[in-house]
Amino acid sequence: MDPGFDHAKEDLWVFAYGSLIWRPGFDHLERVPARLIGAHRALCVYSFVHRGTPERPGLVLGLDHGGMCRGVAYRVAAKKRAETLDYLREREQVTKVYIERMRPVLLDGHAARGRESRVQAVCYMVDRSHPQYAGKLSLAEQLRIVRHGHGKSGNNRDYVLSTVHALQAMNFRDRDLHLLAERLHGIHEAHGEAVHASPP
Repeated sequence: MDPGFDHAKEDLWVFAYGSLIWRPGFDHLERVPARLIGAHRALCVYSFVHRGTPERPGLVLGLDHGGMCRGVAYRVAAKKRAETLDYLREREQVTKVYIERMRPVLLDGHAARGRESRVQAVCYMVDRSHPQYAGKLSLAEQLRIVRHGHGKSGNNRDYVLSTVHALQAMNFRDRDLHLLAERLHGIHEAHGEAVHASPP
């Protein structure tokens, strides 16, 4: 980022795709459904702090390359720009598994109100070269890890279910996350469909 980025005079946009949707933790002027093109939401990061430990990692979301992601864009007042970025970096960059980027996002509904529908927003992209990058895991492996993950911010199961609930409240459906949530609720096990962990 440019050295003057933190103290620029314009409002800051922040793109949220996971826990920032339901627990932003910072003051904002506006909250708008938004889309990011060129990256997708994936449960692809081993959590060593918030939802797991190095000995028993959890799984959290990252923005991975390719596709499209529906989420939320927050507009933060310029006077709170530096404070908000400090907060986000402390929260998201504990182990430096994410890369802070400015990316264009599309604001749903703004064009209909005669407002700019495309803005530059701060996004936290997963670093594929980081040891915590999990890549694409099978549903069974995700289920095994999430069921046992617990870190300083709580258990991994609640993280996944809270995110799915927040997406549903906005009429979004993330197929992979929703499928995992169904397994976590025990819907398929109750109907006799066993879920087996991947072989080592």
